[in-house]
Amino acid sequence: MQSDIDLIKSILKGKKPAERILYERHRQRWFRLALRYGTSKLEAQDIFQEGLVSIFKDLHQFDSKRGEFVHWSNRVLVNAALRFLKSNQWQNTFTDLKVAGNEQEVSENVLDKMAAKELVQIIQQMPLGYRVVFNMHVVEGFSHKEIAKELEISIGTSKSQLSKAKKALRNMLEEFFLNEKD
Repeated sequence: MQSDIDLIKSILKGKKPAERILYERHRQRWFRLALRYGTSKLEAQDIFQEGLVSIFKDLHQFDSKRGEFVHWSNRVLVNAALRFLKSNQWQNTFTDLKVAGNEQEVSENVLDKMAAKELVQIIQQMPLGYRVVFNMHVVEGFSHKEIAKELEISIGTSKSQLSKAKKALRNMLEEFFLNEKD
C-alpha cells in the first residue's frame, strides 16, 4: 500500500489514479469532520466539496517535514468549513459573554454509550457559535488564541462559547438519555 506522501508525489506528477486512492483513503474522516460543522447532511456535503477542492488545489503546499497529511488536510477542511459558514453570515452568532465558572465536564462514560452518529446529530443541533468553537477546540485541538484569530473574536468569547457549548451539550445528552429510557 502506497503511503500518503507517495500518493501526493504521484498526484503532483499528474497521475489521476493516485487522486482516487487518496480520496478513498480519507473521504470518510473528511466527511465526518464536515458533518460536525454543518447543521445538516446537505450543508456537510457542501463543506466537504469545498474542502476537497481546497485540499487537491493546495496539495503542492503540503510539507511532510512540518507534519502529517492527515493533520494538514483536516486543517484545510476546517478552513473550508469556516469559509462556508462565514459566507452564510454566521459572524453575528458570537457574542462577548462572561465565561461561566466551574462548568462540569461531559462524562466520558456517557459519550462511550453513544454511537458516533448520535453524537454528531446532537452536536449539529448546537447553536452555530457553540458548535464551531466546540469542534475547533475539543475535536480539532485549536487553542483559544488560534480560534480567536480564525473567527475574528476575542479569546474571552472563544472561552465563553466553549463553556456554553459544553453546558448545552450536557443538557442535550441528558435529554437524549432520558428519552432513551422511555
